[in-house]
Amino acid sequence: MITEIGITAGEIWQYLEKHNETTLERLTAAIKKDREIVLMSLGWLAREGHILVNKEGSVVNIVFTKKAE
Repeated sequence: MITEIGITAGEIWQYLEKHNETTLERLTAAIKKDREIVLMSLGWLAREGHILVNKEGSVVNIVFTKKAE
Protein backbone atom coordinates (compact mmCIF):
# COMPACT_ATOMS: atom_id res chain seq x y z
CA MET A 1 0.00 0.00 0.00
CA ILE A 2 2.90 2.38 0.68
CA THR A 3 3.82 2.14 -3.00
CA GLU A 4 0.32 3.21 -4.05
CA ILE A 5 0.42 6.12 -1.60
CA GLY A 6 3.78 7.24 -3.01
CA ILE A 7 2.61 6.97 -6.62
CA THR A 8 -0.52 8.95 -5.78
CA ALA A 9 1.59 11.59 -4.00
CA GLY A 10 3.57 11.95 -7.24
CA GLU A 11 0.36 12.36 -9.24
CA ILE A 12 -0.83 15.00 -6.78
CA TRP A 13 2.53 16.78 -7.08
CA GLN A 14 2.22 16.85 -10.88
CA TYR A 15 -1.35 18.14 -10.69
CA LEU A 16 -0.40 20.88 -8.25
CA GLU A 17 2.61 21.93 -10.34
CA LYS A 18 0.11 22.83 -13.07
CA HIS A 19 -2.70 24.24 -10.90
CA ASN A 20 -0.88 25.47 -7.74
CA GLU A 21 -4.00 25.07 -5.61
CA THR A 22 -7.22 23.09 -5.63
CA THR A 23 -9.91 21.59 -3.46
CA LEU A 24 -9.89 18.02 -2.23
CA GLU A 25 -12.95 17.24 -4.33
CA ARG A 26 -11.43 18.59 -7.57
CA LEU A 27 -8.14 16.84 -6.90
CA THR A 28 -9.76 13.48 -6.18
CA ALA A 29 -11.83 13.71 -9.37
CA ALA A 30 -8.88 14.88 -11.49
CA ILE A 31 -6.47 12.09 -10.55
CA LYS A 32 -9.21 9.43 -10.36
CA LYS A 33 -8.09 7.83 -7.10
CA ASP A 34 -10.04 6.74 -4.04
CA ARG A 35 -10.44 9.51 -1.50
CA GLU A 36 -8.71 7.45 1.21
CA ILE A 37 -5.52 7.06 -0.86
CA VAL A 38 -5.61 10.76 -1.78
CA LEU A 39 -5.89 11.69 1.90
CA MET A 40 -2.96 9.46 2.87
CA SER A 41 -0.87 10.91 0.04
CA LEU A 42 -1.77 14.46 1.04
CA GLY A 43 -0.65 13.64 4.58
CA TRP A 44 2.69 12.49 3.22
CA LEU A 45 3.11 15.68 1.16
CA ALA A 46 2.01 17.87 4.08
CA ARG A 47 4.46 16.17 6.45
CA GLU A 48 7.26 16.85 4.00
CA GLY A 49 6.23 20.53 3.77
CA HIS A 50 5.25 20.40 0.09
CA ILE A 51 1.63 21.44 0.59
CA LEU A 52 -0.57 23.40 2.95
CA VAL A 53 -4.03 22.09 3.74
CA ASN A 54 -6.79 24.21 5.25
CA LYS A 55 -10.50 23.86 5.69
CA GLU A 56 -13.02 26.61 5.09
CA GLY A 57 -16.45 25.41 6.12
CA SER A 58 -16.89 22.05 4.43
CA VAL A 59 -14.30 22.74 1.69
CA VAL A 60 -10.74 21.42 2.04
CA ASN A 61 -8.21 23.56 0.14
CA ILE A 62 -4.76 22.36 -0.88
CA VAL A 63 -1.96 24.78 -1.79
CA PHE A 64 1.35 23.72 -3.34
CA THR A 65 4.36 25.17 -1.48
CA LYS A 66 7.00 23.39 -3.59
CA LYS A 67 9.52 23.24 -0.76
CA ALA A 68 13.06 22.74 -2.03
CA GLU A 69 14.51 19.29 -1.41
